Amino acid sequence: MAREDRKPQRRQEENDGFIKKLIQVNRVTKVVKGGRNMRFAALVVVGDGKGKVGVGSGKANEVPEAIEKATSQAKRNLITVPMLEASIPHEVHGRFGKGYVYMMPAEQGTGVIAGGPVRAVMECAGIKDIRTKSHGTSNPVNCVKATIAGLAELKTAEQVALARGKSVEEIVG
Repeated sequence: MAREDRKPQRRQEENDGFIKKLIQVNRVTKVVKGGRNMRFAALVVVGDGKGKVGVGSGKANEVPEAIEKATSQAKRNLITVPMLEASIPHEVHGRFGKGYVYMMPAEQGTGVIAGGPVRAVMECAGIKDIRTKSHGTSNPVNCVKATIAGLAELKTAEQVALARGKSVEEIVG
């Protein structure tokens, strides 16, 4: 049998059409009998820029592995965000822990008015015009999860009309 000399293959970054944004990397330490165990925790937001967005967190001994785990978890947790042109259909409050994010629709051309972690979620979701305000905490994990919770509560006029058994004109006015 002939022995083949193989070089270890490097992982190719697959182009799956998703926008990936790294929000935070934390070094976490666990104190054990023999000393300290260092690990890394990563928070990643993934979106397609057309209304789908997800968030994931992962822990590993190395930073790239933690980011990879977080990215795969974010892809599993995708939600669909209803959009009205390049904004959201109505005002919404998102809450997670002590983090509150207030999101308001904005006119075309306003841009994304949001803080760091919230801005990343909006850009991944494809929302171009929005005004937001974060209250309670500046912790990136709570801000991102509050934003996702708020976006998950959004409904279009068609969805509200269907749920109430009315026409869209009666809802919109």
